Amino acid sequence: MEISSGDTAWVLTSAAMVLLMTPGLALFYGGMVRAKSVLAMMMMSFGAMATVGVAWVLWGYSEAFGESWHGLVGNPFAHFGLSGLMAADSVVGTIPTLAFVAFQAVFAVITVALISGAIAERAKFVTWLVFTVVWATVVYFPVAHWVFAFDGLAADRGGWIANQLHAIDFAGGTAVHINAGAAGLALALVLGRRIDLGRRTIRPHNLTMVMLGTGLLWFGWFGFNAGSALGANGVAALAFVNTIAATGAGLLGWLVTEGLRDGRGSSLGAASGVVAGLVAITPAANSVTPVGAIGLGLVAGAVCAAAVGLKHRLGVDDSLDVVGVHLVGGLVGTVGIGFLASSAAPAGVDGLLYGGGPAQLARQAVAALAVVAFSFTATYAIGTVLHRTLGLRIGPEAELAGADRDQHGEAAYDLARLAGAAWEASLPEQPAPVPAPAHEQVDEPAYERVGEGVAS
Repeated sequence: MEISSGDTAWVLTSAAMVLLMTPGLALFYGGMVRAKSVLAMMMMSFGAMATVGVAWVLWGYSEAFGESWHGLVGNPFAHFGLSGLMAADSVVGTIPTLAFVAFQAVFAVITVALISGAIAERAKFVTWLVFTVVWATVVYFPVAHWVFAFDGLAADRGGWIANQLHAIDFAGGTAVHINAGAAGLALALVLGRRIDLGRRTIRPHNLTMVMLGTGLLWFGWFGFNAGSALGANGVAALAFVNTIAATGAGLLGWLVTEGLRDGRGSSLGAASGVVAGLVAITPAANSVTPVGAIGLGLVAGAVCAAAVGLKHRLGVDDSLDVVGVHLVGGLVGTVGIGFLASSAAPAGVDGLLYGGGPAQLARQAVAALAVVAFSFTATYAIGTVLHRTLGLRIGPEAELAGADRDQHGEAAYDLARLAGAAWEASLPEQPAPVPAPAHEQVDEPAYERVGEGVAS
């Protein structure tokens, strides 16, 4: 098939937008933790960009999109180091294969980085880096194969969810969000609760950072969803519009829920509602109408806001609401296709509310539950092994003092200097000194010359 320069340009642009989402996530997560652990939190996202990016080039792409082994995983040796993919005639649809490689690489990066929010303020950085490689290899690459590897796309045979089950997941509700959310829950259980959780109020240290990170995530998500059309076409246009509609509705749904529960909406709630709407529309961007996208976003915003409040009752320290937003939002979006899909959309399927039968709903539920079960079980095993060998959690004293100093030997803010400046500013203003009479004034040099002292 002939390469389209327009499609290629759009996919590469989308890949760059999705890559920006990980620094955006670093800001989003960094603002939500306390000042003593902000750098450690952000470094977990940047670390994932490095480790997963290298693993993807070496064996990850081949494991996700190589020739399938029984629909479960691609052959990791087929394109090791991307061998055989640089030829001019190596294409995926209307784009060069390497453009597809780049686009899928940033999906892998953001999925792994999302997990870090569940274990904020208490994870060892070096062990986290090891975890990113192991988890991507054992969990993400195979699940990406299940969901994204369609027969004949990059290889003759692909994964079981895409080709045997025929569940719809346009841009990663299962492979990215449900996968990361289930993994976050498993790791949070392995590491346990933060030492001071429940003993003192834990608040985000910088909501301005959170809002900035949210804006970058929303911007990058247009590449995430519309780029998944793999071309500059009508499917991309609908995914773009649906991403606007569902995200705005998610924000409103969360704020209404907060307003009814707390009497007012918060900026943190607004930011979380944005992400909830984005998560929910991700799998459904090509299968619902814009009106359906609004309905999906409203439900996701409200349900995720309610779900986040349950973690304290359940005693799970999902620090930054990875489970409540990504797992729950991913389930809402994936299962919601079975209700809100419309044959007027490119996917061509009707959900229950549009006159379709229960078959598609059953497919969506099976796909979601399969990813939850596999991701949770495998992550719990990986986390337990790493925790008992390398140690996945920092020590109690380091945790109380802050992960920044312990893990990176630095701090995001010079708090002592800032405290001193604040103390000086709080002192009462002193009256200006009265100048001495002219005959009593003494000429003094602005600088003391070297070698001159009192004795001279």
